[in-house]
Amino acid sequence: MIVFSGCSAQGQANPDQGNSGAASNSVSGKLSFYTSQPEEDAGKLVNAFNQKYPDVQVSIFRSGTEEVTAKIQAERQAGKTQADVLLLADAVTFENLKKDDLLLSYKSPELSKIPTDLVDPDGMYAGTKVMATVLATNTQKVTAQPTSWQVLTMPESKNASIMPSPLYSGAAAYNIGVFSRTDGFGWDFLQESKMNGMSVIKGNGAVIKAVASGEKSYGVVVDYLVAREKAKGSPVELIYPEEGVPIITEPIGIMKEAANVPAAQAFVDFVLSEDGQKLSAEIGYSPIREGVAPPEGLKGVSEMKILPGDAAKLAADRETDKQQFINVFGE
Repeated sequence: MIVFSGCSAQGQANPDQGNSGAASNSVSGKLSFYTSQPEEDAGKLVNAFNQKYPDVQVSIFRSGTEEVTAKIQAERQAGKTQADVLLLADAVTFENLKKDDLLLSYKSPELSKIPTDLVDPDGMYAGTKVMATVLATNTQKVTAQPTSWQVLTMPESKNASIMPSPLYSGAAAYNIGVFSRTDGFGWDFLQESKMNGMSVIKGNGAVIKAVASGEKSYGVVVDYLVAREKAKGSPVELIYPEEGVPIITEPIGIMKEAANVPAAQAFVDFVLSEDGQKLSAEIGYSPIREGVAPPEGLKGVSEMKILPGDAAKLAADRETDKQQFINVFGE
């Protein structure tokens, strides 16, 4: 647990904020933030938020999406969820939280600049960025860069590819749901990848490390990690396969039992604001807000060919999908 403290002054949060957002001079107190973002990125986000809201003390709990949601469910069983605001991998995760009546409706004034199809119509969550799952290659090991996901089933990637586990990573769980339901892929494609020696590791960060080090030649991984590693000088390349890519939007939402709703609303507003989205691009993510350019090396949402997924359907089937993944991969 990391705690970021602004000024020590404490004040009462205004309970009558409604859907109008929160003024910086009226927001204070403690805010519990649960996220699957990398620790460093979450820290930068909170520090920037505290520049505008110095009287809010933010504590961060950070883990993989599946572990964060398990913690929330454990807290629920114990009597009360402890998080105020969540920023997790994908809409499917939030659909399940919505179904369990764990979220508070909040329609931020910043939503006018966010694509409507990436926002829950009931105001329970909104996407904060666009993260595509792509192919990463080690350029010292792979001379002819692939253009298709099918390379994962071919002889050149035999025992040389790696992917994150959907039992830990929300992005990976979403990907499995999309690939298994997309024509030309399905569980047969995943089975063939496994038979071709596909390795599975806990999260996306471990995937890009394996590819950058040359331990593996091909990785299935979120795009920003590849661009970030390439910028450091690692021998990696990022490929958006011709069939299209699954995207997650790392939504943000407020817990129904949030102890500090005004601070949570202010946090949501900041993340979706122009300043928050520019920060997202500076960190290395493709922003979701209209008019904010993606960082170098990444595509914006309008440039991507997207493999679609029905969030409500994927939410209903997520546990079944994970069990089928275990059946196929033995994880």
